[in-house]
Amino acid sequence: MYDHLLLPTDMSAGIDQAIDHTLDAADRYDAELHILYVVDAEAYSSYPGDEYVHEFEGLESALEQAGNQAVEDIAQQAAAADIPTVTEIRHGVPHEEILEYADEADIGLTVVGSKNRSGEYRRMLGSVAERVAHMSERPITIVKTPVEEE
Repeated sequence: MYDHLLLPTDMSAGIDQAIDHTLDAADRYDAELHILYVVDAEAYSSYPGDEYVHEFEGLESALEQAGNQAVEDIAQQAAAADIPTVTEIRHGVPHEEILEYADEADIGLTVVGSKNRSGEYRRMLGSVAERVAHMSERPITIVKTPVEEE
């Protein structure tokens, strides 16, 4: 049914359930697993002036290194289950890059993790998972993870 699955990761604490769900689906459908991390351009691009350029270049590099580690960790889990993988690091707006990658790689199912946050939090900030689900023309599975409210 699905030849290619996509698991975008943001390295958040709740991704473990989405990883488990995706590995199970990839095994069940004998699918190739694509693991994507997007270095969020908005996180490092809005610096106040030239004097901060080097700091933010450092931030971008740190985010990219962390993303590389995250996709490699997931790829190792997949390899242990004999699931073929493709890893990808991109730079940009996360939901846009996820949607673009899904189209480019002809992804049959995208599995995204989402934290169960309060309605007020979601109204203020939204979520990448919600944007992907609303904008995608391809099947999406959202794996929700409870979050302790502070």
